Amino acid sequence: MAHDAVGGSTPGASLPAGAPSSRFASGLLFAVVSAATFGMSGALASPLLERGWSAGAVVLVRVGGAAAVVLPFALRSLRGRWGVLRENVGLIGLYGTLAVAGAQFCYFSAVQHMQVGPALLIEYTAPAAVVCWLWLRHGERPGPVTLVGAGLAALGLVLVLDLLSGADLSVVGVAWALAAMVGAAAYFVISADEGNGLPPLALAGAGLLVGAVLLGLLGLVGLMPMDTATGTVVYAGRAVEWWVPLLLLALVTAAIAYTTGIAAGRRLGSRLASFVALLEVVLGVVFAWLLLDQLPRPIQLAGGVLILVGVIAVKLGERTTAVSDVPVTT
Repeated sequence: MAHDAVGGSTPGASLPAGAPSSRFASGLLFAVVSAATFGMSGALASPLLERGWSAGAVVLVRVGGAAAVVLPFALRSLRGRWGVLRENVGLIGLYGTLAVAGAQFCYFSAVQHMQVGPALLIEYTAPAAVVCWLWLRHGERPGPVTLVGAGLAALGLVLVLDLLSGADLSVVGVAWALAAMVGAAAYFVISADEGNGLPPLALAGAGLLVGAVLLGLLGLVGLMPMDTATGTVVYAGRAVEWWVPLLLLALVTAAIAYTTGIAAGRRLGSRLASFVALLEVVLGVVFAWLLLDQLPRPIQLAGGVLILVGVIAVKLGERTTAVSDVPVTT
């Protein structure tokens, strides 16, 4: 969950004029790598959950391993400015709780009850939720394009849930996926705030550390099951040792995903990087098909297309608003 890139640019910023084409190309490559690695997480975790691992244990390994890898880079990015951390303790705690631990735990809990693709599509209605939050909390009324996009995303969600055909629906799975969407929305809102003075890597590293500590404490006091299992798990008909997907979850789908996402945001700007990040949904469905032989029904795929179109419209609506808010100088 996904969750997605921590950009270092101002929301709405675009690639500076005259920027080298090589910088753009490398940024695009980083963004695709980030989307692909984030999108792999659900397919890797699902067999572990079926084997007997609890969602809390899988998330703890993923977040804790990623924190161990990213934290040295986070400390280096601070360059001794420890006061910035003290000033943002509350923000870092909220980020680690909702955007890291909460979003990932809820997403993995969702895939215990439903397919990876629909769970990821539900989570990625988060941009529409962000629009609603900004409207209610800050009075940022969305424009017509944004409202159309939110409506398309809502209609797509109905199709993804397959409510119209009367098919069996896991209410528990949907509830977990919607909770993951709240965590993802918190991720977008907090990551877009550049007024706190935190370097992106510092926010990512500190958030991962807070998430890992929180999950560990919940496990120690017995509030979150930390069940584990040994043996082999099966992907695409092939058995692998249990520790292999855990290693990939920590190093590839978290550490690499976060760091390449940051690199993409700094090269492309947050807006273009967020567009490319939508590939996570598509690639998540592809990985679920390749590794788990899971493929959403045609009506769910159609709903997924509507969600993606709706999210793109929401982003376009934000761009229109940003342009209209720029004062005209003469």
